[in-house]
Amino acid sequence: MQKKEDLKEVAKLFLKLGIIGFGGPAAHIAMMQQEVVVKRKWLSEQHFLDLLGATNLIPGPNSTEMAIHIGHEKAGWKGLIVAGLCFILPAVLITGFFAFMYKEYGQLPQLQAFLYGVKPAIIAIILAAIFPLAKKSLKTGLLAIIGIGVLSLSLLQINEIALLFGAGFVGLFFYSLKKGESGAAKLNWMPLAFFPLSKTAVVASTNFNLFLIFLKIGAILYGSGYVLFAFLDAELVAKGLLSRTALIDAIAVGQFTPGPVFSSVTFIGYQINGLSGAFFSTLAIFLPSFLFVALLNPLVKKLRNSKPFSVFLDAVNVASVAIIVSICIQMGKDTITDWRTILIAVASIWIGFQYKKINSALIVLGGSIAGYVLYFL
Repeated sequence: MQKKEDLKEVAKLFLKLGIIGFGGPAAHIAMMQQEVVVKRKWLSEQHFLDLLGATNLIPGPNSTEMAIHIGHEKAGWKGLIVAGLCFILPAVLITGFFAFMYKEYGQLPQLQAFLYGVKPAIIAIILAAIFPLAKKSLKTGLLAIIGIGVLSLSLLQINEIALLFGAGFVGLFFYSLKKGESGAAKLNWMPLAFFPLSKTAVVASTNFNLFLIFLKIGAILYGSGYVLFAFLDAELVAKGLLSRTALIDAIAVGQFTPGPVFSSVTFIGYQINGLSGAFFSTLAIFLPSFLFVALLNPLVKKLRNSKPFSVFLDAVNVASVAIIVSICIQMGKDTITDWRTILIAVASIWIGFQYKKINSALIVLGGSIAGYVLYFL
């Protein structure tokens, strides 16, 4: 009976997050931290950090994979599936609606006024959530130095995967010096390998080919949604399956709809092959995430008990937090551009820090309404 209740709680939470989850992976993870660590106490700060660090080391959409991890922690294998599906489904349905309208009418609706205030509010949500994670992750002076270094390099646009693994190896290097170990003999694990996209030619826009394209991307793609769009340009636009205009519009849909930005693939699949193309493309891009998390989740606690991997994971955790802060700074530069957005951001930050258990949906809603009103002043 308890398992059914846990499953219902998981479904309810991630449906809500899927609906209100504007702002990209950093914002999604901030909302999850508030919900499952602060409000519901499903996970400790440390375990949430460990899952975040582990998630950053595997390909795929990080926030979706965090949802899947949390679902597994709360309700086992069924929770893993339900959490992922509930988080993805709202974005897919909303994106599918826009895809239909776009194909019918050739343009997207104007939502600029509402988005004007949402983005500054989302920055506040991220900052409020990341603050306790930062305090928890900065266990030593070395980790603080690693965090500052990663933040600085991230602001210089250094590849985030290189920074994550680099931070881990720096932590291991100093650990081996401290223990007087040679290193290789003691560190009997191998980090995940990186594989470039193959140049397999696509000869037709069949659902089978679409499935293979997006399965491949979902299985090997590291980095942000912007990296996804670079791959899509190479795999679809360069091969004549999609116009660059349609790809740019897909990017816009991914940015102004809630949930994972990978739902842009639903839009693209619909433009190429209608409803069936949207289904197979969406299935393929997200399927690897479920498989990777199913394999990784049972290992996280065991690996934490390994001292070398624990050192590596601590450094990766600090790097993950630093990268989220970097994303937040970059978002601020792009979105906080006048007195209106400054006002919304300051008010949202004050509310987020003053009322730690406030529902993040209320901050998003408040930012949206304030943005709509102030946009026309």
